[in-house]
Amino acid sequence: MAHMTCEILAFVLSVSGWVLVCSTLPTDYWKVSSIDGTVITTATFWSNLWKTCVTDSTGVSNCKDFPSMLALEGFIQACRGLMIAAVSLGFFGSVFALVGMKCTKIGGSDSTKAKITCFAGIVFILCGLCAMSGVSLYAHRITSEFFDPTFLEQKYELGAALFIGWGGSSLCFIGGIGFCFSMMEEGRGPRTIHSYNGVTSVMSSRRKEPPSNTDRKPGSGLPRHFDKNAYV
Repeated sequence: MAHMTCEILAFVLSVSGWVLVCSTLPTDYWKVSSIDGTVITTATFWSNLWKTCVTDSTGVSNCKDFPSMLALEGFIQACRGLMIAAVSLGFFGSVFALVGMKCTKIGGSDSTKAKITCFAGIVFILCGLCAMSGVSLYAHRITSEFFDPTFLEQKYELGAALFIGWGGSSLCFIGGIGFCFSMMEEGRGPRTIHSYNGVTSVMSSRRKEPPSNTDRKPGSGLPRHFDKNAYV
């Protein structure tokens, strides 16, 4: 029961983290910056992996998609590849986890299902590492530009998508470790203890055997009291 509970908890954590990682891709606010006036915010600049936009005080947004994938900066291409890899790995990890969990009826024997579950845990750990790397790389670029005194262009701050990505990748990593830990619990299992009674010799085995009919003395089976006709 504890083994199945560990698997279900790891599955819930992993899938929840994978959903959060998937939600970071279409999220707008990867980095954000605002120009404040005396009373209200006059303009808000924000950007993600696909476009850059500006929103004025009336709520009207003007966006511009990145023109060419080959003309993008290297860190944006790397972040795109890492996040897409994380989404793909999370999908396959969910499929393998459903096949290998004990609460499902597919996957073969218990030992085979335990191996599939461990493989799903490794896939979820890789998913978390890819998402963590992509989000951290993007955040590192933002912070390095923000604290660089020689950088004269528009400076941005960390957006909400980065924090969602960090949370989702952490959940994937914890869930993958839980799947691997459940296989370790399966490998231990209850041990069977065999008792040793020693070697039985030939003489002792003969002593334990009941006497056969051939060892009886003649006349031992005859009745002691006879009828009077027996003497005639």
